[in-house]
Amino acid sequence: MVQKLNRIKVEEKLKSMGISVFGPREFRDIFIISTNTASTFITRNLQSGLFVKLRNGFYTLQDSNPSLYLIANKMYQPSYISLEKALSHYGIIPETVYTITSVTTKSTREFTSSKGVFSYQHIKQCVFTGYSPMRFDGTVVLFASPEKALADYLYFVDLKRVSLNDRLSLRVINKKKLIETVKIFNRSGMIKLINHIYAEQRKPRTIY
Repeated sequence: MVQKLNRIKVEEKLKSMGISVFGPREFRDIFIISTNTASTFITRNLQSGLFVKLRNGFYTLQDSNPSLYLIANKMYQPSYISLEKALSHYGIIPETVYTITSVTTKSTREFTSSKGVFSYQHIKQCVFTGYSPMRFDGTVVLFASPEKALADYLYFVDLKRVSLNDRLSLRVINKKKLIETVKIFNRSGMIKLINHIYAEQRKPRTIY
C-alpha cells in the first residue's frame, strides 16, 4: 500500500489543495488510504526530509512556510489567537511578542517546534467566544477581536497569573463592547481592572 503513494505526487497534491499543516487522519482521508499506511508514509518521509514534525500528530511540508497563526489554530483545537500576541497585533501593548498565544477550552499547554513557540491557555467553554475568521498572508485563521483579546488578558490578570501591563493603549478598544465582553466572565475584579485602566489613561502624562 505504501508503495502506491508517490512522494512527488503527494507533495503536488497537498500544495494544490493548499494544505500546509496536517495530521495522519487528514492525510489518510485526502489520499484514501488506511490509517496505518498514512502513519507509515509520514514517518518514512520525515526521515527523507519531505515533511517536518511540528508536534506529535502534526506535520508540514519541508519547503512550505505556513502562517504561524494557522499552525497555532490547527495544532491544538479548538483554539483562537488571543492574549499578548493579539494585543501586540492590535497595538494595545507596545511590545513585540514572539510566542504565538492562544486560548482553548482544552488543558493549558505549550509546544516548541522548529517554527516557534505556541502557548495555549485554558478558558471555560462559556467564554470561548469573541473571535472570527481573519485573513493573514492569504490564510484564514481564528483570531480574537481587540475587545476579546483584552478581556481574555484581563481574565488572567484577575487570576493573578500575569501582571497588568502599564503601557496599554486603548485607541482601538470600544469601551462599551469591552465591558459587555467582560461581563460574560462573571468576575467583578475584571470590571475593577477596566475602571483602573481607563482612570490611568485619563491621567496627564509627564513629559521629561
